[in-house]
Parts: sequence; C-alpha cells; structure tokens
Amino acid sequence: MASIFTKIIAGELPCYKIYEDDRVLSFLALDQVNLGHTLVICKEEINHWTEVPADVYAHLHKVSQKIGKAVLKASGAPRIGQMVAGFEVPHYHLHMIPAWSIPDLDFKKAQRRTEAEMKQIQAEILKHLEAMK
Repeated sequence: MASIFTKIIAGELPCYKIYEDDRVLSFLALDQVNLGHTLVICKEEINHWTEVPADVYAHLHKVSQKIGKAVLKASGAPRIGQMVAGFEVPHYHLHMIPAWSIPDLDFKKAQRRTEAEMKQIQAEILKHLEAMK
C-alpha cells in the first residue's frame, strides 16, 4: 500500500513544495512543530533509514543541508534541528525544524497553520533557496 508520501510524490495529494529532483522531494510538514518545519523525503518508498541506498542517503542529506540554510534564514531561528522518527509514516523522511531551544523540537507542539502562513513561509524559504543558486 502506498504511503501518504508516495501519493504526494505522484501528485495525488497536494503539498507546499520546497524542492524536487529525481531522487528526493521536500515540502512543508502539514503539522508544523514551528513555522518552517520542512520534510525531505526520498522518492523511493523505503520504510527505514538504514535501508536507504548510500548514494540516495548522501544525496538527500546534501540537499537537506542546502534547504536547511534557507529554512534558517526564512524562520529567523538560530538552529534547524533534524530528526528521523519514522513512526507516523513508514517512508524515510528527515524532519528539519526551526528551533530556539531543545523544547522547540517537541512534536507535541505540532499544529496546523493557516494557508496564508504556509504560503508565506514557503515563499520565504524558496526566496532564500533561489538566492543560493
């Protein structure tokens, strides 16, 4: 059965896209721990990070570093925390969460944001990502 992420990759479900290439896709998390909470996923449906082919894993993390710099600037946070949990969706994904302190990484804080907030932070991240080219 296809994961929700596979449906997003296929275009069956919408997302606030940040980045896409032939191996990875990045978009805003639907439930934002902090505004700017971004996911980077491999396009291949792989359940656990230990099963991701090394070349895809390296590429995903190289891309996430660039996206993380854009999220850092867009959010104004001093740090971008990364987390791989994998409990909520059985498809490898990296969470990148703007953080001011360790408690800012608490998934219990996740909440839906307005469409206006999501579009605004998406535009800010994209602007900073574009400036790095």
